[in-house]
Amino acid sequence: MTDEILMVGFGPVGRATVALLVAQGRRVRLAQRTRPADLPDAVAFTACDVLDPASVRDAVAGAAQVAVAVGFAYTGEVWERCWPLAMQNLLDACAAHGARLLFFDNLYMYGPQRAALVETMPLTDYGRKPAARARITRMWQRDARVRVVALRAPDFYGPGVTLSHLGETGLMAIARGKAATFVFNPDQPHDYAYVPDIGRAMVTLLDAGDDAYGRAWHMPCAPTRTSREILALGAASMGVRLRLRSIPPLVMRGLALVVPFLRELREMQFQWDRPYHVDAHDWTARFWSDVTPFEQGVAETMRAFQD
Repeated sequence: MTDEILMVGFGPVGRATVALLVAQGRRVRLAQRTRPADLPDAVAFTACDVLDPASVRDAVAGAAQVAVAVGFAYTGEVWERCWPLAMQNLLDACAAHGARLLFFDNLYMYGPQRAALVETMPLTDYGRKPAARARITRMWQRDARVRVVALRAPDFYGPGVTLSHLGETGLMAIARGKAATFVFNPDQPHDYAYVPDIGRAMVTLLDAGDDAYGRAWHMPCAPTRTSREILALGAASMGVRLRLRSIPPLVMRGLALVVPFLRELREMQFQWDRPYHVDAHDWTARFWSDVTPFEQGVAETMRAFQD
């Protein structure tokens, strides 16, 4: 039986997962539309478009496990159209080849909540993007053909992570001597996951028994802090005082009328106008809890951005 792992997607999470698998001497292959210039020599490559069912089926052939960490343009229209198609293609391909499926997910499907997020919360019909994530969750939950597990994480940060609230306009800006910009309230407590920790969690689930599948797991995070506190750690590592700009809610509401990307972000304001906590007790009870402290993770991220 093959022991090959197919990694679909080579963004920050895909890279962290592949790096750990390669370091362990595992047999891993990458599938996405184009071959990355920095793909390690030890990693095979297959061209694949997750929106093309034949392409996905061909890519999955020969793999025992499929780990998926892909993204689409951040618009409700694209998510409603593309995510169900991609999920169906992945489920069909894994069913055809008898492969297990590990899906890296976010936490949008819970919608607005006041309590800490737990895996058993009901799926939402709120908004376009949260409802799209809820829809694809129902798809894999109801598909008895495939052993599926989801790793759900909040906003993340780390080396190479630019498309993040702590990324290009946050820690990267500070590393380049600029003021940080934060779209929402930077003083709300908010959980963040560190990308190398996510990669470790992905490999943990690839190595887990079938009894860990058929459900979602929440990614453990360092003790909750505010975004301002995390950005201040980045500034302190540079020996400077934090300079931070944020957008007041009334200004955000007005800008969202004319700036499409801000309109898409405003749909997710419920994650930022209240404390946002992720309950990962299930994970820490079964696997591990020694996540990277913010002091270490931010320092490593700042060094990477300086390089």
